[in-house]
Amino acid sequence: MPGSLDFMREALALAHANVAAGGRPFGAVLVLDGEIIARAANRIHDTHDPTAHAELLAIRQAAQRLDSPRLDGCEIYASGHPCPMCLAAMHLCGVSAVYFAYTNEDGEPYGLSTRAVYEEMAKPPSRQSLTVLPLRPQGEDGLYAQWADRRR
Repeated sequence: MPGSLDFMREALALAHANVAAGGRPFGAVLVLDGEIIARAANRIHDTHDPTAHAELLAIRQAAQRLDSPRLDGCEIYASGHPCPMCLAAMHLCGVSAVYFAYTNEDGEPYGLSTRAVYEEMAKPPSRQSLTVLPLRPQGEDGLYAQWADRRR
């Protein structure tokens, strides 16, 4: 089996400690070349930030530590199956692998599954419950070209 049980045990220990502190049962460890770069537990309970998932917090810590928005070659060990938001962030920053201990099926009886969100995201945008429509004011043009010019 790929991955390291030691790193997974650390992610699970973070999750257990977070539950004891009144938080949700989610912890994550981000590893590069066999070294832990970042570790985090879900912080929604104390920050009231719905994006304060363990995986996202670990990604933010690692990006700051590595001074790069790219985390190519990094692995994440998470106590639970990553939600679509966290999984998208992993794709966007180049994480190479994610390992999780508990599945969405494990979490379902406790209200901890993100299966329904995955199902919603699999629908074409026009059939999703969230309205997503383009709206560009007249005369607005060149934003992306401006960005490209600044990079040169």
